[in-house]
Amino acid sequence: MMKFTVEDIKTEHQKVKSGADFPQYIKAIKNLGVSHYTSFVADGNTEYFDGNNESAHTGSKYDKLIIAETVNLENFKTRLKLHQQGGTDYITFCKDCAENGVEGWVMDLTAMTCSYFDNDRRNVLVEQIPG
Repeated sequence: MMKFTVEDIKTEHQKVKSGADFPQYIKAIKNLGVSHYTSFVADGNTEYFDGNNESAHTGSKYDKLIIAETVNLENFKTRLKLHQQGGTDYITFCKDCAENGVEGWVMDLTAMTCSYFDNDRRNVLVEQIPG
C-alpha cells in the first residue's frame, strides 16, 4: 500500500514558487515515500513511484506541447539554469524543454539525480539534485 497520494504531492508542490524552492520540495516528497518520478513535458503528466515500484500519476496538466525532434542542449542548459535561479515559472520551463527537444525527466530521490531525456528516452543531461 502506497504511503502517499497525488494530493499529498500537490500540497507540497503548491509551496514551490520557483526553481529556488525545489530542494525543499524534493526533501518533502522524499519524506512522503516517493523514491522516483517521471515528468512528461508533452502534457505535464507526472508518475510518482514508491520503494515497491507502485505508482500514482497526475494526468495531463496543460494543453499538449510539441517536442522538437532535435535536442538543442546548449540552449536547454541556459534555460534550465534560468529556471533553477527562479527566472521562469513551471509552464515556461516546460515550453523551453519542448522547444529544445527535451521530452521529460526522471528524478531519482535515492541517487539524488535528475536525468533529462529526449524523444527516444535517451538521457541528454544528468544533474545532481542539490539537497
